[in-house]
Amino acid sequence: MEMRGIPFGTTDWSQVAATEHPGERGKATWRTREFGGIRVRMVEYSPGYLADHWCRKGHILLVLEGELVTELEDGRSFRLGPGSSYQVADNAEAHRSRTDTGARLFIVD
Repeated sequence: MEMRGIPFGTTDWSQVAATEHPGERGKATWRTREFGGIRVRMVEYSPGYLADHWCRKGHILLVLEGELVTELEDGRSFRLGPGSSYQVADNAEAHRSRTDTGARLFIVD
């Protein structure tokens, strides 16, 4: 990936409008910016959140707070805490997220 045409800038995430996305359980709150076709998000999952779909989009995800469990459609599961990340390509392995305690994430896709 090459990042082109993006001038230097800063983001105060508290000033970015939030959108809510219901899960099978709980909700995800996204604050989203787009930079030359690259989506950058600050995401918060409520306690008890479970995604309502298997995602096939590629991401680079960093856990900032809380604990996240990422399940792969093939049955594997990964528990991530603050400072842990994962990366997956588009259409590589379908995945979904859940959390018992809630989590705050930084995601680039």
